[in-house]
Parts: sequence; structure tokens; C-alpha cells
Amino acid sequence: MSSLTQPVNNNQLRADAVLEGGGIRGIGHVGALTVAEEKGYSWVNVAGTSAGAFVAAMMAAGYSAKEMYGIMKDEVDFHRFAQDRGFSGFFLGEAINLLRHGGLHSGDYIVGFMKEKLGAKQKRKFGDLVVPGREHEPKDSKYRYGLIVIASDISSGRMLHLPQDVLQFGMDPDELDIALAVRMSASIPFFFIPVDQRNDKEHRDCRIVDGGLLSNFPVSIFDVQTKPSRPTFGLRLVDSLPIAECPWPINPTNNVFQIGQALLSTMLSAHDRLYMDDHTFVRTITVPVNGIYNIRGTISAPFNELRDSYNAFRCRKHGGIAGAYATMFAGT
Repeated sequence: MSSLTQPVNNNQLRADAVLEGGGIRGIGHVGALTVAEEKGYSWVNVAGTSAGAFVAAMMAAGYSAKEMYGIMKDEVDFHRFAQDRGFSGFFLGEAINLLRHGGLHSGDYIVGFMKEKLGAKQKRKFGDLVVPGREHEPKDSKYRYGLIVIASDISSGRMLHLPQDVLQFGMDPDELDIALAVRMSASIPFFFIPVDQRNDKEHRDCRIVDGGLLSNFPVSIFDVQTKPSRPTFGLRLVDSLPIAECPWPINPTNNVFQIGQALLSTMLSAHDRLYMDDHTFVRTITVPVNGIYNIRGTISAPFNELRDSYNAFRCRKHGGIAGAYATMFAGT
């Protein structure tokens, strides 16, 4: 696990950040970012997948971690992510959505919420997120924009780095709507309706879904061949190793709907349990989530369940930046 030490001069206070996806558990990123910012770090380029894209977009727009914490606690209506009962109560409307559009829920709340919060900072399109001093870089440069969002084009089976890869669709990256890109990245298969995007170059429609399908933790996205001018920190959501008193949760698989939910949960959480090589490990901030579910499991009361996770975590005396998760929820 990476730990953040206090930099010795202001040149070291700037860093890039990559935020892993993980459904509702992505709230935990804000705690780690709070501690990093308390140590004086500020962000230049940020990238994220799914829930990580949600938080990264707000970072790129200029929200501090403390501001995001207040927004997550007081303004986000987590019930609205699933505007109906979804897998817990399969009704006709969801069945029609699934059969006709490929997903249970529209995801309109994500787009509306992001538009509101980004608009408050005067950030609506990626052209508003061009890094100062990078205005003359080509539009396919991974350093031109302060944000990169990861999504998956299932029509062609390729990963998308947004906004850069909309050039392949005959679009101007500067004109891509930030909230739409986040919605693309957060389109959990079958849970949210995929986003249809026209490819004018190939004269066809593409279906875009959750970036976690192809790259849930793209920590190497800002890597260079030479010595980097600033560090890149990866924020990764992890479960503690299972013990007899606290095993990993078992996904019920007794019917087709439970199997579908188990498949989604496995897709999103399996990444969290993979071995990290040394190159990735040393720059990764692990954010413990201790068995919190990715999708429906915490929508009803996410902060209560995340606080419970914190209480179990602090007893194990984890050190370093992983304690950011504890710091975030202590006293709330």
C-alpha cells in the first residue's frame, strides 16, 4: 500500500490520480482524497472508471474532497440511481427496459446530477477542462484534458479513453459533454441502459457500457517512458482478506435474476481482489470497503454501511493513506 509523505517543496505537491470503479463503493474515494489534500496535494490530470469517473469528474471541475464529502452526504439521493426496485422487485417497467433497451434503469439521474454540479463550476464540455498550458496539444493527447473517463464500446469490443477516442467517431473531443461521458463509464451492464453513440466515420451506432468491463483500474494511463514530472496515485477499492468471522459475502444464484446480479457483482469486485505487481503496488492507495456491495446492496443506506465497515477496519490498525477511509467517516 502506498503512503503519502509530506512533500519537501511545492513542486512535489502536484500529482495525477486514477480512481478505480466499484459501484456505490466509489464513495470511499473521497476519504482518501481528503487526506491527500490535507497533506497539500493538488491534482493535474485525473482518470476514473465507473464510480471512479463520477468522483474524478468532480475533481477535474474543481471540487475539493471536503466539498465532495458534503455533496455525497447531503445532496446525493442514492435511491435515484435505481429509480425502481430493479433486481429486488422485478416489475413490468424494468422488464420492458431490459428487453427493449438492454438495461433496467435509464441512468438519467446520473446525467442530471452531474450536469448540475459541473455547471455550478462552469464546466460542461471537455473543452472546459483543458489543462492550462496544454491548449496547443493535439486533441488525442492524454495530457490535454484534466479528465479521462474509461468506457467500453461493446459494438466493436474496444476500450474508450474519453474524450480522446471520440475522434474515432468523427466528433470533436472538446465538444463532448462531461456528464454524458460519466454516464457512459457508469453504465453497469443490464443495470443501466447502455448509451447509444453515433459513429459518423463508420456510419453506425455504437453501444457504450461500463468501463470496468475492460479496465476497472487503469493506473498506467498517465505513464511516460522517461522520469515523470509528478507522481500518479491510484486509488483502489479493496476488500479485506476473508476470515472466519468476516468472510466475503456469498452471492445468491437461485434464479436467473440473482445469477445476473451475481455476474455483475463479480465483474465489478473481482478486480479488487487481484494481485498487484510491484510497479502498481507502490503507487496504489488502498481504500478498504470490507464487503460493501457494488450495486443494490448499499443504495438504501450507504453511509450507515460504510461507517460499519470503518469500525471493523480501524480495529485492525491499518496505517498510511488507507486510513483516509476512516478519517472520512469518523464523527459523522
